[in-house]
Amino acid sequence: MSISANQVKELRERTGAGMMECKAALSETNGDMSAAEELLRKKAGAKVEKKAGRTAADGAIGMYVSADRKTAAIVEVNSETDFVAKGDDFIAYAQAIAECVAQNNPADVDALYALPLKNGSETVSKTREGLVAKLGENIGVRRFTLYRANGNGHIGGYVHGRKIGVLVELEGGNEGLAKDLAMHVAASRPEYMTKEQVPTDAITKEKEIFAEQAKTSGKPANIIEKMVEGRINKYLNEITLLGQPFVKDPDTVVSELLKRSNAKANRFARFEVGEGIEKKSTDFAAEVMATVKGA
Repeated sequence: MSISANQVKELRERTGAGMMECKAALSETNGDMSAAEELLRKKAGAKVEKKAGRTAADGAIGMYVSADRKTAAIVEVNSETDFVAKGDDFIAYAQAIAECVAQNNPADVDALYALPLKNGSETVSKTREGLVAKLGENIGVRRFTLYRANGNGHIGGYVHGRKIGVLVELEGGNEGLAKDLAMHVAASRPEYMTKEQVPTDAITKEKEIFAEQAKTSGKPANIIEKMVEGRINKYLNEITLLGQPFVKDPDTVVSELLKRSNAKANRFARFEVGEGIEKKSTDFAAEVMATVKGA
């Protein structure tokens, strides 16, 4: 039977599938729109399964901060390439998931996948399947964090270039300070809030390294001990938010900035897209050669 352009257009809007795929599905189902939609979704599911094993180390950060700055969520959604990650559909998906996390407080990623997105028509998982079919890449939610502030607490957020996202919870201070500190965390990458939070094992390991280095100086043991102590203090300041020089004013340490502002930093979360994911490297020349030899 003849398939009209309007039928193809409607099916594309429903499923996000390509024009030729929609036309083929309508032809296969004799123009039955519902049957064609179901057929495309089944095929999309097969595509999702095929792409599931592919490394998704690119992506974007989604963030949601409520109007009263009492609730905020940050999420990392991964794709295979930056090309897909910077698309409007992908960014909208990441943002919608962040809002979903803030509103529903899921226990983990699996629980999040089962929740309906903002419009309530499809779950996070089902929407993901549609994006995989439409964009042709493995896509997945990797992690999320939810903050809820109590009392006079409030939350600031900052996303840099879609790739780095930060939440900072303060008591006191103001919205500008919270955002400035979020920007600082994005740039300076602190690992802990205070020196007391740094694991003892990490400090011991650094002491051993610094002591070994100091021995080559030939100085007396008591001087070496002071050298090591100084190096440890420097190390602790470098990896803790309160010990770092503030990026907007390097002469001021963050702890001093907070004190001046009658504020206290309770916690922070910093997500960077792809951190910790081992990317597969492909030798395209060798791949082509193997193809040629096998032809």
